[in-house]
Amino acid sequence: MNPPFKYWVYLIGLIFIMNCRKPYLPPAVAASASYLVVEGVINTGSDSTVIKLSQTVSLKGKTTANPVHGATVTVESNQNNTYALTETKTGQYASPGLNLSNSLQYRLRIKTTSEEYVSDFVPVVNSPAIDTVSHEVRADGIQFSVSTHDPQNNTHYYRWDYQETWTIHSKYYSFYKSNGDTVLDRDLLHDQIYQCWQSDTSSTIVIGTSGRLSQDIISNLPVTFVPSASPKLDGGQSIIISQYAPTASCYSIVVKQYGLTGDAYRFWTNLKKNTEQLGSIFDAEPSQIDGNIHSVTHPAEPVIGYVSAGSVASKRIFVTNGEIPVAWLPDLRNSDCVLDTLYFRGTPPGSAVEVNEEDEYFNYNKQVKYHYLQIPIAVIINKVNGKVIGHTGSTPGCVDCTLRGTNIQPSFWK
Repeated sequence: MNPPFKYWVYLIGLIFIMNCRKPYLPPAVAASASYLVVEGVINTGSDSTVIKLSQTVSLKGKTTANPVHGATVTVESNQNNTYALTETKTGQYASPGLNLSNSLQYRLRIKTTSEEYVSDFVPVVNSPAIDTVSHEVRADGIQFSVSTHDPQNNTHYYRWDYQETWTIHSKYYSFYKSNGDTVLDRDLLHDQIYQCWQSDTSSTIVIGTSGRLSQDIISNLPVTFVPSASPKLDGGQSIIISQYAPTASCYSIVVKQYGLTGDAYRFWTNLKKNTEQLGSIFDAEPSQIDGNIHSVTHPAEPVIGYVSAGSVASKRIFVTNGEIPVAWLPDLRNSDCVLDTLYFRGTPPGSAVEVNEEDEYFNYNKQVKYHYLQIPIAVIINKVNGKVIGHTGSTPGCVDCTLRGTNIQPSFWK
């Protein structure tokens, strides 16, 4: 039976529509202009002031970061006092504790090779202390929350950011290493590669206000949620080798709290709506984000950021191995890692000539050729005479955690 005529009409029409589609690049994607981005707070207390400068990047480009190097950055008071910041790494400018007066107002002045920028003078808003950073182990992950209050009932507007640090482990514990020519004992105190630490900073905007309350109290405001399947919680796994057992903590978060003016709070609220709360028909429409930083050289040029001034409160907590449910831990038995046995004298498949297999897998100055470089793990003992006849080994990704983090324990770790 032949298909009805209208079927062919629909089909031909669909093919025509598909072939007539053209790619559309919105102006925001195609735009080549690059604008200054300013991140940081003028810390008026004893902690360091850190300001990060970068330029926006094209959405269609391959570059994801564009820090501004070689700028001159100063903090200025409304009484003509100036405090210079030093570039500590590319795009990051810092000063030790400034201990500024709470009665003055402050602004930031930035001079690049071709432009000059200045922020508005802002009053000092000191953050009260953080009461608690709490965590709740739920069925699907861990919820972290913050609580605070201002006994003077003055702050009302708050912002928080955080840094996470967690332990990671390799599948295998390596007792040995190659110096390029031979396999040697590994220095397990200074060169262990089983346990490492990774860190990350917050990527969402966390704000809160007590403006509609009779008291300046923020109670259990959610800061971040770590899902049970997150690799950030993999460090809760145990290790068989007790003398080199990992520390009791497997995850840590430090939360920083900033007091805001009403204008600053509105800026961060607007930025959050434009960057995190778009995508559905129920979300707010995008709107212009007006900060308090301006170009002196080209007044019409947009500048992204908002400079506040005040002391910062912080609090750190730890999650221990015992708090991580066993069901959340990864089953490393089913990983892609394979343990190889490699001998001083071995016969490769299809050959009748004995070779030192360790030279061909471990010792990178000795013709590593069968696979990419492996790392020796433990000795292989001849059961008859008790002599060492080789070593076990595996690929670097299965043995060396420094490929993903650092094996230097953070100073704050416990």
